[in-house]
Amino acid sequence: MMTTSWRFAVIMMLAFMLFHPQTVLAQVRAKAEVDCQPAAEKLQYDCIIKLTNSRTNEQLAGFDLMVGADMPSMPAMHNVRPVKADEDQEKGTYKARIVLEMYGDWALHLDLIGPVRDRVVKVLRFERDRVGEPTSAQTPAHQRH
Repeated sequence: MMTTSWRFAVIMMLAFMLFHPQTVLAQVRAKAEVDCQPAAEKLQYDCIIKLTNSRTNEQLAGFDLMVGADMPSMPAMHNVRPVKADEDQEKGTYKARIVLEMYGDWALHLDLIGPVRDRVVKVLRFERDRVGEPTSAQTPAHQRH
């Protein structure tokens, strides 16, 4: 049988969750799989982004997703104004077209806006005919100053 203090604690916790759902949802961290392919125009890429909860692997849907980019090797010089990704019919899948300034390693900034606010950064190497893993010498963890 629950004591009065335990009942009070449980009631307070439930009330907190009811009146502060953003705090409970803030526990969610996003994970992203990003697949970009060159589009018809030079330096344009069509990206498919799949968002999941990093803890449960549940798809994250119903968000506004902004996609921006900068070059890790020259962040103040080359950056791309964020574009809004369109949510696909498949739950947790978003599509965006990004236009870069040059080929090379780019850090994509995926900003989730909605019940959960989060930022995921993915570094990819954008070339004329393909998109792949970044060159190891130029990823942010290995930059030389």
